[in-house]
Amino acid sequence: MDKRTQVTEAADGRTLAFAEWGDLTGSPVFGLHGTPGCRLEHHPDDELVRSTGARVITYDRPGYGGSDRHRGRTVADCAGDVAAIADSLGIGRFAVFGASGGGPHALAVAALLGDRVTRAACVVGVAPYEALGDDFFTGMDPENIKEFGWALEGEERLVTELGRKDEERRQRVAADPATLLDIFDLPESDRKFLAREDFAEVIRESAIEATRNGVGGWVDDDLAFISPWGFDPSAIAVLTQVWYGTRDVMVPPGHGEWIARTVPGAIVKLNELGHMGDPDADLVERHGWLTARTPGRFDAS
Repeated sequence: MDKRTQVTEAADGRTLAFAEWGDLTGSPVFGLHGTPGCRLEHHPDDELVRSTGARVITYDRPGYGGSDRHRGRTVADCAGDVAAIADSLGIGRFAVFGASGGGPHALAVAALLGDRVTRAACVVGVAPYEALGDDFFTGMDPENIKEFGWALEGEERLVTELGRKDEERRQRVAADPATLLDIFDLPESDRKFLAREDFAEVIRESAIEATRNGVGGWVDDDLAFISPWGFDPSAIAVLTQVWYGTRDVMVPPGHGEWIARTVPGAIVKLNELGHMGDPDADLVERHGWLTARTPGRFDAS
């Protein structure tokens, strides 16, 4: 079976595309991609992933890659899709992490599927717009400020602008994957990550696959971030790590700070890096923690 392209159905009959990486007999961990993104976002060294004992399951959020669009979805809706994929694989309990745009979705899974979730990690995740207000943009690169501004103007403007942005993005990646985020004023740590040859093919494949059916998934992500999320992060009872970097200009540290002080018992993993962190060391540490067999519930009483 091709583990990179598997499909199942959501509760409402939508197609969900997913993939598996690492130790396929190991401890299940759902990995939720960024914005834009898709199931093909993974660490290129699968042996390194296997060494952590993690069976990593990634999937295309609705509208990305091979998953049907779910217009009007909230961040909370992710939980039902993850549950459907876990059920199709015969998985009862699992850990979850999400990076960047995947961060809020990982929090939704932890909040709404808590009895099934062993541990959770939110990595450079976006905080709720309604919670931060104008502080949502503090420290954010102008390119991301523009994108969220389009979202606040409405879906029509967002569709037009992201369609143009996606075409430019595809052209850059086709020429050189290292230029994927050239329009951002990134710190050196992020530029070193993007220049790594082992990540080049992952970046190229992911960028092409994510929007192969248009920018609907990207549009719906952005609209979901600036709208009510549909769950309360302060109600999370799953032991949760919150990772963020002081030099991140894509999702500034104020977002991580809000999540860290809002999620009960959050374990803060702060670094002096940018959005990408240290992809090798972070993976080993995070996957090792997520697959640990010690209790993962937080007793807020």
